[in-house]
Amino acid sequence: MKFLYILFGTISLILGIIGIFLPVLPTTPLLLLTAFCYYRGSSSMYDWLMSHPKLGPYIRSFRENRMIPRRVKVYILTMLWASLLFCAYILDPIWLKCLMMVIAIGVTWHILSYKSE
Repeated sequence: MKFLYILFGTISLILGIIGIFLPVLPTTPLLLLTAFCYYRGSSSMYDWLMSHPKLGPYIRSFRENRMIPRRVKVYILTMLWASLLFCAYILDPIWLKCLMMVIAIGVTWHILSYKSE
């Protein structure tokens, strides 16, 4: 069972890191899932994750304070709107363009609902 936790945690970590650069992947939930899986599967991997200079403070900040740093919010929303506006520009059906905008507004609302530093 520990092997599966480590496997799923590692897959989640990889997807979470990719999600830093691609706004369609939710970085925070994936990193929280990684922390959970590593906690259950390997204390040394959990300790490594939580002591990581970039990922550790991000996970702790969100878990303890339900907070997303302001610079992360700006980056997330900039990438989100840039990619969704580009997709809306190249998509043909108007209903698909509207769907993209509704998704962008919903995700923006959700991100802005969290406290900032």
